[in-house]
Amino acid sequence: MMNRISDLRAERSWTQADLAARASVSRQTINAIETGKFDPSLPLAFRIAKLFDLRIEDIFTDDRA
Repeated sequence: MMNRISDLRAERSWTQADLAARASVSRQTINAIETGKFDPSLPLAFRIAKLFDLRIEDIFTDDRA
């Protein structure tokens, strides 16, 4: 799964630690999601989307499509 989290964080000047704290996960989890090593759970994807005030599909895309 591909995502735009790194770009969205940069637009807001948020570090991975900032986003992790807001999403109630570890910085390592955010790093793993950004690098495509880990796909977020649906609840976490919704939390991340809400933090960026976007829809899930505006952030995450299926790279198999």
